Amino acid sequence: MRNDEAGGAGSGAYAGVAGRGLWVEEPARRLRMPDPVRTSAVRAVVIVAVTLTQATITFFLTLTGSWLALPMALCAIAGTIVATWGVLDVWITRQTWNQRYGVLSEPSSTARRRRREARRAARGARGATPGRIPREDGPLAASGPYTTR
Repeated sequence: MRNDEAGGAGSGAYAGVAGRGLWVEEPARRLRMPDPVRTSAVRAVVIVAVTLTQATITFFLTLTGSWLALPMALCAIAGTIVATWGVLDVWITRQTWNQRYGVLSEPSSTARRRRREARRAARGARGATPGRIPREDGPLAASGPYTTR
């Protein structure tokens, strides 16, 4: 029995597609989040999920008139505060990462020209002044163990 008779890779609608694997790599539409930002985002999602679960349980306990409604309500309020901080943590971490590592600075042609002119001016100023003071004429030449006179 041939491969295409048994419903194998060469049969059916995919008969013309030869050699195409199961996994096709596609380029990402957006860049991957940096590790610290992703970590804080995952933490925030977990905290928000737990807080929403607490709020739902509190709602149902309140409907049933259970004595657990008050402690759960207090926990849900505390969870809301923590969840707000978790979301702010994502935002702060993202801004901090962008300020430290996210800026790719490319000087414009104007900035390049100005730096070139400043370098030339600095070289010209260095060339106009004498270089190092020779040892024999220096302020410490007359004193010390290395006198040549």
